[in-house]
Amino acid sequence: MIVVPAIDLLGGKAVRLRQGRYDDVTVYDEDPAGRARGWRGKVPLLHVVDLEGAKAGALVQREAVGAILRAFEGDVQVGGGVRTRESFAAYRALGAARVVLGSAAVSDPELVRALATEEPGRVVIAVDARDGYVAIDGWTQATRVRAVDLVRAMADVPLAGVLYTDVARDGTGVGPNVEATAELAALTHVPVIASGGVGSLDHLRALAARGVAACLVGRALYEGAFTLEEAVEAAA
Repeated sequence: MIVVPAIDLLGGKAVRLRQGRYDDVTVYDEDPAGRARGWRGKVPLLHVVDLEGAKAGALVQREAVGAILRAFEGDVQVGGGVRTRESFAAYRALGAARVVLGSAAVSDPELVRALATEEPGRVVIAVDARDGYVAIDGWTQATRVRAVDLVRAMADVPLAGVLYTDVARDGTGVGPNVEATAELAALTHVPVIASGGVGSLDHLRALAARGVAACLVGRALYEGAFTLEEAVEAAA
């Protein structure tokens, strides 16, 4: 299993939200590009989210995202408010290897299909769920779309991955939703990336044991629960 460090951007700083709530923010790094530079060469992929963009529906923190891309010098997947062809193109023009689309997978699935067909292996869909149902618009809006149904509907699309987040666990360290993640992984040939709740090396081992392809790690790294090197070893 691949370990993917995550940088969530708010006001140009690396932060974490608890359960996706914008009123419960912890600032971890004033220099996210420096953080990305420190991870260079240790992992094959970095995950970046423009939290302001996620609410605005467009790329907001262009300068901060660009600085991270230049510092990491490896593959970076970027998301946050990508709901149009123009937003997708803007991230790709900055140098993002992959672009994450969340809300658009529900509100405009034909756009997701078109972009993935035009650029196979460059589109990741974010399936962010509360109690099994997808949340959109920076997790601020609930839908009646089941996560499993969304993944099934995209099974024939040449995606780079499916990023699954259990919103209730995100930023809590209580552990990922291993069963739900494994269930999604069984529904698709596309790699599933687990997200939300990783707080220990045992959490990573549990996901790896169920055949999950990759896992995002954020707060646990920032708070020193383990090092990136230890996470990579545990997930191998």
